[in-house]
Amino acid sequence: MTVSSGSPGWYLRRLSRMGPREVGGRVGDAVRRRRWRSAPPDCPSVNGARFTAVLPTGTIAAVPPDAAKRLIAEADRLMAGHAEYFGVDRDDMVNPDWWYDPKTGRRAPWGYAFDVPYRNEDAVGDIKQIWEPSRHQYLTVLAAAYAITGNEQYAERVAEHLRLWWAANAPLRGVHWVSGIELGIRLLSWVWIRRLLDGWPGAAGLFEDNPAALNQIWHHQRWLAAFPSRGSSANNHVIAETAGQFAAACAFGWFPSSARWQAGALRSLERQLRGNTFHSGLNRELATEYHGLVLELGLAAVAEADAAGVPVPASLRLVLLRMTDALAAVVDNRLRPPRQGDADDGHGLIVDGAGTDRWGSLLATGDAVFGRLDWWPAVTGTDVRTPLLAALIRPYSKNGTAPAVSRPASRPAHFADAGMTILRGPAEIWCRCDGGPHGFLSIAAHAHADALSLEVRHDGVDVLADPGTYCYHGQPEWREYFRSTLGHNTLQLEGGDQSASGGPFLWTRHARSRVLVADTSDTSEGGTARWCAEHDGYQGSVHRRRVELTAASQELRVVDEVRGPRRDMRLAFHLGPAITADLAENRAVLTWTRDGEDRSAVLDLPGQLRWRAHRGETDPPLGWYSAGFGRKEPSTTLVGTGFADGAVLLGEFTTVLRFRG
Repeated sequence: MTVSSGSPGWYLRRLSRMGPREVGGRVGDAVRRRRWRSAPPDCPSVNGARFTAVLPTGTIAAVPPDAAKRLIAEADRLMAGHAEYFGVDRDDMVNPDWWYDPKTGRRAPWGYAFDVPYRNEDAVGDIKQIWEPSRHQYLTVLAAAYAITGNEQYAERVAEHLRLWWAANAPLRGVHWVSGIELGIRLLSWVWIRRLLDGWPGAAGLFEDNPAALNQIWHHQRWLAAFPSRGSSANNHVIAETAGQFAAACAFGWFPSSARWQAGALRSLERQLRGNTFHSGLNRELATEYHGLVLELGLAAVAEADAAGVPVPASLRLVLLRMTDALAAVVDNRLRPPRQGDADDGHGLIVDGAGTDRWGSLLATGDAVFGRLDWWPAVTGTDVRTPLLAALIRPYSKNGTAPAVSRPASRPAHFADAGMTILRGPAEIWCRCDGGPHGFLSIAAHAHADALSLEVRHDGVDVLADPGTYCYHGQPEWREYFRSTLGHNTLQLEGGDQSASGGPFLWTRHARSRVLVADTSDTSEGGTARWCAEHDGYQGSVHRRRVELTAASQELRVVDEVRGPRRDMRLAFHLGPAITADLAENRAVLTWTRDGEDRSAVLDLPGQLRWRAHRGETDPPLGWYSAGFGRKEPSTTLVGTGFADGAVLLGEFTTVLRFRG
């Protein structure tokens, strides 16, 4: 069933997932929004404002030459007017239309911000396409290019676009004043733009001596203080809101309310960062890209605190340390993390050019700030952001408030609180097993119905792939497919999902999983690693899955059991886009190329089921892979259909993947 967000039924389902405290807070928000319809107040007068949170001397000289070269190439592309957002190329970035969506050709309406129906693509366009340029992260790239080259053309373009944006987006008017995450990330961008333009003669005139800039900065912070994400929505959005508010209150602490905003944002950031993170260090949304976003935002906030000399609770740094160690633990040999849950390509701070590895950059920053452990994977790439952040953040070991902490002596493979297990084998075989919670908070907004799903790679190549996310708004049939049970490497009963969807960012019933075995023994000597878990998402039936990875034979064995009444069953295996499959009855020969070398594997599928290969189908969608938000390409999905009769447990459904050579 297609369910759209914003419909009366959706609002009722959304309300049912809120607690009394959240309902009360949202009622207060509604009253405040009504009161704010009148003309917004004037920004208080500011005298003698100065920007002091500059980069230490020598920071720019520490940027690696190849990273600087990539950045400048990106900046020159932007100067020529070209950018790409979510698979859509834009050539209007010399003079962008801030409300235009090039994907649909629609333009967002003007008016009071909270009246804009931003979830309605027919009325507004693709909101992600409209919002993304106005995060102003392309301007941080141009500002960084100025800092590295001294070429004032970059600075002048930044100043021109900021002035245009401030003039065109009056406080509380239009689509860019609807969502707090947009305001928070935009504030963080403005802080870094001012910092990176510090050597430019016009920097003070653009910011602290500019009434339009002061008005925007003040109103952004006033908005964030008034409308925080609450309760069931307090996920990565609230981290972006508090990180941006805190950064601005530190770097732009020129207003009567700055000290109050700073203290409140820091308290909230520390509390919410702990609440959004498992003790193991993995993000509670179980959506890997949001782990990266939250880690970036947290590091950027600490950088502002240290630059301004604001004490930060030791617990906040400790969460960031655990997040970094967890990231180092779960990546494959090519530094690719799991493709779990939603992903929208969101970043907290961008100062790098295309081709820079996001995850390698985060690990490099973690090394500079926290110190790498012996088991961490090596990072060979370079980036611009790491030396900039490292110049501001005090190293963890030299922080007087940092508590003594026991970090993992060896690489963790099982994260019990998150239900994630990584099995590793020879020839760089990497397998993620999912036996964790359905998602975070009562709505589990960014979860997928993927209980007991697998993700298998060989030397960084997706073999059994998590297909990704593709879209959020406007295309409900695609949103449903990419987060469905059939859209993952797991088992589906009666054509339904394990968890019940109430809309694009709402789950009304959550499957409960539990891990029964997680033996991640060292497979370097030819041993076998084992994992077993089950879930109760199919009411009246239980799906149990066992996985064994045997190093000596380079073999992955998957055994599925269903306990319960006789039911229609579909078992899906999604192949990565680089994999070619030759299916004959219940055997598929898989081939691909890596670094010019031909590689292969054999997938023996359960003989009790009827197998068919699907590729690039649209009615309904099946056989697709999304490498990034807004992008999709055909890939092969193998689906076996039949019956599961758990009354007397009708045997077992065994799948064996054998890698050759």
